[in-house]
Amino acid sequence: MKTTLSLFVVLCLLAITSMQVAAVGSEAKSESKKLRHVVMFGFNESSSEADIQNVVDEFAKLPGKIDSIVDFEYGVNNSPEGLNDGLTHCFLVTFADEAGREEYLPHPAHKAFVEVLKPHMAKAVVVDYWAQ
Repeated sequence: MKTTLSLFVVLCLLAITSMQVAAVGSEAKSESKKLRHVVMFGFNESSSEADIQNVVDEFAKLPGKIDSIVDFEYGVNNSPEGLNDGLTHCFLVTFADEAGREEYLPHPAHKAFVEVLKPHMAKAVVVDYWAQ
């Protein structure tokens, strides 16, 4: 009887430990998801290389001005497929959560950047998604 009771207690403890480990792993996994904000621009033909570089430079300054940006990267299209539809520059802004994006969009630094961009932007595409 003692052996059966001891075995039962050990199995219960193992089951509880497994459930706790699974719960912690699940929480860590959901906490590691990041909100990605993808922005692609095509520029006016009348905009000079210096104008475009200024837009890029001003966008690249935003992570230093807006705390909710946890990562930032960008690049120029180099796809050989020819499917970019005039979009030449891609920016990836990462937030920890939706609150970060909510801080970013109306932020004065973001609004100032948009004013720098406007005279040169021919088209834009913005897509936000939760990284899996």
